[in-house]
Amino acid sequence: MAHDTRPAGGARGRRRTAVLGAALGGCALVAAGTAPATAHPGGPGRTTAYVALGDSYTSGPGIPAQVDAACGRSDHNYPSLVAARRQVSAFTDVSCGGATTTEMWQAQGTHPPQLDAVDRHTDLVTLQIGGNDIGFGTIIGTCARLAAQDPAGNPCERSYRATGHDELTLAVARTAPKVDRVLRAVRARAPHARVVVVGYPDLLPDDGSGCSPQVPFAQGDFPYLRDTEKRLNLMLRLVAAVNRAEYVDTYGPTVGHDMCKAPADRWIEPLQPASPAAPAHPNAKGEEVMARAVLARLDHGHGRG
Repeated sequence: MAHDTRPAGGARGRRRTAVLGAALGGCALVAAGTAPATAHPGGPGRTTAYVALGDSYTSGPGIPAQVDAACGRSDHNYPSLVAARRQVSAFTDVSCGGATTTEMWQAQGTHPPQLDAVDRHTDLVTLQIGGNDIGFGTIIGTCARLAAQDPAGNPCERSYRATGHDELTLAVARTAPKVDRVLRAVRARAPHARVVVVGYPDLLPDDGSGCSPQVPFAQGDFPYLRDTEKRLNLMLRLVAAVNRAEYVDTYGPTVGHDMCKAPADRWIEPLQPASPAAPAHPNAKGEEVMARAVLARLDHGHGRG
């Protein structure tokens, strides 16, 4: 549809170009209030039609009970918890494991495009996307395979920088305009909706330490992959800001509960999960914490991204 893709003009277009340019550089910081969200319905006590868009971090594969096996969608993922606690009037969760920004417009197997669920009656949209666009699964496989070459070094980082630039930084940069396009499409379909972009939780130790063989990466690749995820989350924050959407940080609330921690303490399961969850994905506790972060953002009200 034309309104999904046409460039913005005037001051708004210049702001989008500037902020996306910062995201593409991978090194900008967002000042508080860069792009305050407009007031939308869906505050406490308001009935709300809520649509959840996203990938497997949203859908909750492996977490009981699975209500859509093809998409790995749980009735205890964070959108379901948010919907229940906000007592929304209508709830549609179309999140699906393996989704990229492409699946916002294209069918995924027998599932229609996710954006089909968003219309002018939608009051609240949460979006968590981008991990598969940068190749999350491939990155894990590559880094695990290369670890044996230099267990104490950083063979995966060296591989991704072999061409003279960091391929993962470029992947994040290339994903920024894709997420921007999704948010513009959401706004076009639901102009009055409150739009919330949800970041990714802390997967690896924030202090840069490692835990091989539990997570089979080389020691020096742990901080590299941590920084890559932080770069992805920064990009999502920036793109949310330029689209006057709100951003929910799920990384900060999950620090100290990454997949290197003991089973009782972790909210992200390692490559061999001990709790019901997909490898390298949030377990039920992780989804609960992400739900609390989203609810805190919604209860906090509008005005800061």
